[in-house]
Amino acid sequence: MKRDELGDLIAFLTVAEERSFTRAAALMGTSQSSLSHTVRRLEERMDVRLLTRTTRNVVATEAGEKLMSTLRPAFNEISHQMDALSAMRQRPGGNIRITSSRHAAETILMPAVKKLLADYPGINVEISIEQRFVDLVSERYDAGVRLGESIEKDMIAVRIGPELRMVVAGSPEYFKKNQKPQTPQDLTQHRCINLRLPTLGGLYTWEFEREGRPVNVRVDGQFVCNDVPMIIDAALGGIGLTCLPDDHLGPLVRDGRLIQVLEDWCDPFPGYHLYYPSRRLASPAFALLVDALRYRAD
Repeated sequence: MKRDELGDLIAFLTVAEERSFTRAAALMGTSQSSLSHTVRRLEERMDVRLLTRTTRNVVATEAGEKLMSTLRPAFNEISHQMDALSAMRQRPGGNIRITSSRHAAETILMPAVKKLLADYPGINVEISIEQRFVDLVSERYDAGVRLGESIEKDMIAVRIGPELRMVVAGSPEYFKKNQKPQTPQDLTQHRCINLRLPTLGGLYTWEFEREGRPVNVRVDGQFVCNDVPMIIDAALGGIGLTCLPDDHLGPLVRDGRLIQVLEDWCDPFPGYHLYYPSRRLASPAFALLVDALRYRAD
């Protein structure tokens, strides 16, 4: 491959990912007309149309999508190799993009990131708060933070928090008018606060297990929400029972603002993990972040 052909491929990938010649030209520090000429030259050389151009958008054709799927991992590996060279410098640097749920970001991620940024001025970190599951590769994230049991098998997962348990709890006011459930099946007789899942939009099915026997219960109630802080507020207000991880509800149970039930049915499960693609070559900056987040039991 000639050197100018490599440049043409970079130009095509940038336009295809940005879906705009204007934005791609700005990123590459060139003119829109020059970039358009470069992509046309590549299409002529390959004798196939790679992009469909309209007045409002630029979309990759089927052939263009196949080429993108080949170029992305190749160029990502080159980029990671270049980042690795920063190990030769005294002060590691570079950009790290992470996707995380809000609670994990606030309680685990940010304390480590604050110290990392203070110790290494050359490192830049971007955190995107997402409730949905994100495709790290296609959306160009370096890593994500999620519960261990929800991470795909082809990812490297690093434990960054302790095991968690689900907690079923209600306010003292609620239990003044309602008996405490003794088994998960009793929940069908209670007002429960449903969590709307951010991915497929369904309702979370309350999951229990005792002595290796799993039990799932679909609950009902007057209030449904996709925001955990609002669900907690509703539970504190006596609207119904809630089921959330103990790192959300534990402090409220300990100070008496909520009363926990069904403790024997709530076995521990893997807590928060940092995950990233198995083929990712860790840069020195990313390696420092992983080490700062790695969970170490007291």
